[in-house]
Amino acid sequence: MTILDTATDIPVGGPSLPQERRLVTPIPGPESRKRAERKAQAVAAGVGATIPVYTVAAGGGVLVDVDGNSLIDFGSGIAVTGVGNAAPRVVDAVTAQVAAFTHTCFTVAPYDSYVDVAEALNRLTPGDFAKRSALFNSGAEAVENAVKIARHYTGKQAVVAFDHAYHGRTNLTMGLTAKNQPYKNGFGPFAPEIYRAPLSYPLRDGGLSGAEAATRAITMIEKQIGAANLAALIIEPIQGEGGFIVPADGFLPALQQWANANGVVFIADEVQTGFARTGTMFASEQFGIVPDLIVTAKGIAGGLPLSAVTGRAEIMDAPQVGGLGGTYGGNPLACVAALAAIETYETEDLAARAREIGDILFEKLGALRDADPRVAEVRGRGAMVAIELVDPVTGEPDAALTARVAAASHAAGIVLLTCGTYGNVIRFLPPLSIPDHLLIEGLDVVAEAVAGA
Repeated sequence: MTILDTATDIPVGGPSLPQERRLVTPIPGPESRKRAERKAQAVAAGVGATIPVYTVAAGGGVLVDVDGNSLIDFGSGIAVTGVGNAAPRVVDAVTAQVAAFTHTCFTVAPYDSYVDVAEALNRLTPGDFAKRSALFNSGAEAVENAVKIARHYTGKQAVVAFDHAYHGRTNLTMGLTAKNQPYKNGFGPFAPEIYRAPLSYPLRDGGLSGAEAATRAITMIEKQIGAANLAALIIEPIQGEGGFIVPADGFLPALQQWANANGVVFIADEVQTGFARTGTMFASEQFGIVPDLIVTAKGIAGGLPLSAVTGRAEIMDAPQVGGLGGTYGGNPLACVAALAAIETYETEDLAARAREIGDILFEKLGALRDADPRVAEVRGRGAMVAIELVDPVTGEPDAALTARVAAASHAAGIVLLTCGTYGNVIRFLPPLSIPDHLLIEGLDVVAEAVAGA
């Protein structure tokens, strides 16, 4: 039976939601436009919206807006709703918890679910050694704490991030983030002792192997910073906002080996790649690396705000009691949601589902690349795939083309995100709960948008 929202007569989210693309008004529709006017008067202008449709229900592979349009979701709330919106286990767990208690602050009066999540993360993350975890609210907060922990453990201050990196919007993480607009412009000065090294970017590296790209980065680090001053090296195994850049084979292992040999904490930022998104529980597994610390968020809790730092016990235990924490970190609602989400990832083998989605993405987008020289590359892993759009003559990034494709896709009922330092990458992050027919239909719509742009 389809359940209706009593205020809108629109089906609510979860498994009952019809899995179809349905356009009954232009996008955005009149009711969404009314709400956009309210937003302009009430919300700070710096808070944007990729596609200004106002959601009333979501589930499977669709979002339903206030006008009754049903859009295919290729964004997952930026890789958050891997288990789907309103996933049944998550809904049930949160409903039970909210009736019991919503907050005590774990650092005041603890509760089991925080410890349960820490145990699960210690079990799931790469590495056969004693681990500890600490829970926070957002990816940026977890990155900041990973850096704090590494600095405390090593007694050193410098941190290296990489070209095209994205690590957050707080002051420290803006310094780690490479892209100026819109994330950094006008917000400085940023935290000191942050340095940047060149990434392995196969499309634009002139044929450098992974090992050669690692040597280039390590040489720069040694000459300009010095391992004796370096607390940590932080990197996304596959870059997210930077353009879904997959480094060449051998790049990440060489960096980790150098870090381990030089007393530098190797931090993997798996905020976007984590929790089955790339076809394994964590992307690090696919590159043969075992981070000292791993940062997670986004897909961890089915849409509730939670993040974590997990890593070697001796590193995680270095800060003094009270040095880690926060009022809302590891909120009980988010913790039970995470436990339900993790159960869903494991029992439904969503890593395998991500690989199936990836096969469809590469097949359909590969055909698009073969037919259109403006599609320079299809890259990614699992259900984290992107196309890079360029001028076919010069090979230069084509941000204007990318914007046209995104706008046409939005108008046709596809929630589609762009990314990349140059603004010329379209990323595909469907929920792992999306059915094949919706995935294929959505890709066909995007292909039509590319052809028409």
